[in-house]
Amino acid sequence: MLSPIQVLCSDITTLSLEPEPFASYTEADIISTVEFNHTGELLATGDKGGRVVIFQREPESKNEPFSQGEYNVYSTFQSHEPEFDYLKSLEIEEKINKIRWLPQQNAAHFLLSTNDKTIKLWKVSERDKRPEGYNLKDEEGRIKDVSTVTSLQVPVLKPMDLMVEVSPRRVFANAHTYHINSISVNSDYETYMSADDLRINLWHLDITDRSFNIVDIKPANMEDLTEVITAAEFHPHHCNLFVYSSSKGTLRLCDMREAALCDKHSKLFEEPEDPSARSFFSEIISSVSDVKFSHSGRYLLTRDYLTAKVWDLNMESKPLETYQVHDYLRSKLCSLYENDCIFDKFECAWNGSDSVIMTGAYNNFFRMFDRNTKRDVTLEASRESSKPRAVLKPRRVCAAGGKRRKDDISVDSLDFTKKILHTAWHPNENIIAIAATNNLYIFQDKLNSEMH
Repeated sequence: MLSPIQVLCSDITTLSLEPEPFASYTEADIISTVEFNHTGELLATGDKGGRVVIFQREPESKNEPFSQGEYNVYSTFQSHEPEFDYLKSLEIEEKINKIRWLPQQNAAHFLLSTNDKTIKLWKVSERDKRPEGYNLKDEEGRIKDVSTVTSLQVPVLKPMDLMVEVSPRRVFANAHTYHINSISVNSDYETYMSADDLRINLWHLDITDRSFNIVDIKPANMEDLTEVITAAEFHPHHCNLFVYSSSKGTLRLCDMREAALCDKHSKLFEEPEDPSARSFFSEIISSVSDVKFSHSGRYLLTRDYLTAKVWDLNMESKPLETYQVHDYLRSKLCSLYENDCIFDKFECAWNGSDSVIMTGAYNNFFRMFDRNTKRDVTLEASRESSKPRAVLKPRRVCAAGGKRRKDDISVDSLDFTKKILHTAWHPNENIIAIAATNNLYIFQDKLNSEMH
């Protein structure tokens, strides 16, 4: 997989939420989540302005029967609006924290989107016909005077231009005191869970007025609070299992068959701390920002500030593999603490075969690690380096005081305002989506494209 990667889209600006190259952008335009659906044909992004943009993969061209389809905008809609909690005098941001697709059951698609407090279920459907010839309505939809109807006719469906309709089907609200950081759809396709800093709730997709609290780590006295929940996810195959991560760097696997309230975990995954390496920043950088089950369900992938780790569900004592994402920042932790970058929450992703992992870094860099060959690569998502069909060049960061080679980038010249927090991998193919501030980049494995 770690062969050169090439840009998939015909014009990188078409996959940007800013149409003009280098156009100025507002805070609302920053992408806050990226998610492929289960087939990879659709890709959804959410932003800080509460909008969801869905991209659809175009079918293969008839002129080029083996060309890879490109992703173009399919639908855009406003998912959440800013709100105000009058009881607590708090503004509730419209920012989309997470999007999760439901497996497709019919012609329509369904997705869940959430901000800090409210989860919504959306239906995305197509319409290319419209009914005409109603007996009691005129062409503009107004009700006719019954006395004017002298004959009956059968309404007919007439072709029309394709229209994508997005409608809210459910609103799940008022269940979280703290900010929602995760949502995860269960493999039973009937339930899903939502997690905030201290609690995890289980919902039925058809029931909006109640949820079941399955994890509650809130202490009786908030002064005794030592950790918070940072992410949670259901097992891909076993509907009774889920995992949640904490700010202390631990993972807890829970089994809902054991008890209604899963305060006691089934397994605790924790790496023992090296006392000689302990510093003021140890606890901050050990906080897990993301956790993902592998597609097989055998492994867990976690991301903390400096590393990505793969855990085997059968081994709790230590991670199976540890990958250094940007170890050259270890000497910069003090300045990263001062500018709050040390609290950035990077996500991670598996490829379809669980053989390669991906995660983001600073300077619009993202990292890939091949678990089999132990090779890794650093690539950059930027307009300058991502010309259409161009092969991305591997990048290398030179640690402070290290020997610098040609084209190396000094750690002192990294731009910490350009960060790749959100990434997604196509479920079956070597196609990845990278959110870099307000731009969305879609890349494809070069070998994969040459085979077609």
